[in-house]
Amino acid sequence: QVQLVEPGGGLVQAGGSLRLSCAVSGRISSLGIMGWFRQAPGKEREFVAAIRRSDDSTTYADSVKGRFTISRDNAKNTVYLQMNSLIPEVTAVYYCAARGGITVTINPPDYWGQGTQVTVSS
Repeated sequence: QVQLVEPGGGLVQAGGSLRLSCAVSGRISSLGIMGWFRQAPGKEREFVAAIRRSDDSTTYADSVKGRFTISRDNAKNTVYLQMNSLIPEVTAVYYCAARGGITVTINPPDYWGQGTQVTVSS
């Protein structure tokens, strides 16, 4: 089993930055890819970014390219999402996610964090 915990999140003004973190524990060696999804009010959950454990290759949703950066710290077993130039439209609950095995896609995830609220005010 794998556990994902996302402390943090919060309220930030438009144009500001925020970094989300996701602490990963359990059978980390079983994971192939980790990443982030988000769900805005009244909308479906959507993919944001992912990073593969094997080579640290990354993928992003088109809507966040150039503004969001996913990374990981092996020593701390933590995945990060750096979000810059924030706009109110990215307000959502952000979920850490992971998928096991040898895979190039995070969909569908095998594991989910509990989610953390990110609110961008105008």
